[in-house]
Amino acid sequence: MSRHHELHRLHRVGWLRAAVLGANDGIVSTASLIIGVAAAAGTRDSILVAGVAGLVAGAMSMAAGEYVSVSSQADAEAADLARERSELAEDVLGEHAELAGIYRARGLDVPTADTVATQLMAKDALGAHARDELGISDFSTARPIQAALSSAAAFTVGAALPLALAVFVPVSQLVVIIAIASLVFLALLGGVGARAGGASIGKPMLRVTFWGAIAMLLTAAIGHLVGGVVA
Repeated sequence: MSRHHELHRLHRVGWLRAAVLGANDGIVSTASLIIGVAAAAGTRDSILVAGVAGLVAGAMSMAAGEYVSVSSQADAEAADLARERSELAEDVLGEHAELAGIYRARGLDVPTADTVATQLMAKDALGAHARDELGISDFSTARPIQAALSSAAAFTVGAALPLALAVFVPVSQLVVIIAIASLVFLALLGGVGARAGGASIGKPMLRVTFWGAIAMLLTAAIGHLVGGVVA
């Protein structure tokens, strides 16, 4: 008898979201910063200083932002679980009826819903309510440190790509080459992120390249205008 295997990738959602966001932001913000300074007629030294400063500041900002936001989610989850634990201790019959009602709403008949609620609560009452009432499960639980490290590391890798090009590309060609290369990097990132999540790659690639192009175009225009005024 053959066993049926299914490959699901929802368990990757936490670190994958943070990693894709970090890498995307690293590419877009650093490339845009480099292009803006270059468009303002900056020297290679000023371009590299701005790029390195943007990489370090951006990585730390991403890590701090992810940690704070995901910690807030974790705090909310912990508070909900504490409240549910207290309700189970005070009114187990009411909680049983509530869980059975959830299963009835999903399509089970009354006897089956009651039996399922009874058996699941006998094994792990808090886990059953966390999963089916609150929507909290092991793969979706907030992990602040994992999200912060993934985001910071991904930002650093993403930012390093346009920054490395800025070291070698002639300043006169920097804006065009960095822009084209960064759009290619973004398209690849969109494809890799979609593939890792099991989704089609077309729309994610188009989405990240479109917004990346808008960001670089705007910073190039601002850099050109500011450079002209300063000069």
